[in-house]
Amino acid sequence: MDDTTRTELEAAAFRRLVQHLRERTDVQNIDLMNLAGFCRNCLSKWYRAAADEKGVPLSDPEAREIIYGMPYDDWKKLHQAEASPEQKAAFVAANPQH
Repeated sequence: MDDTTRTELEAAAFRRLVQHLRERTDVQNIDLMNLAGFCRNCLSKWYRAAADEKGVPLSDPEAREIIYGMPYDDWKKLHQAEASPEQKAAFVAANPQH
């Protein structure tokens, strides 16, 4: 497979992942962190870091809006629930560096 095709396939898979996360608002970021070790915020930070590497100016709020499909504060108001004590304990156990 040539590099252009690989990049196009990776980009398509990334866009599908972002769309899936936008549709699955029932899945909380803490659940993603506990199960997969990353969340929507991580994805937005990786996106911003990639932009930085290419010299493309992009702020954290702008990167989050790309991933969430809306301003982060709006998404939190609409979809973010308070983490349960069990979710918080699982997060601390799985992510001692956070």
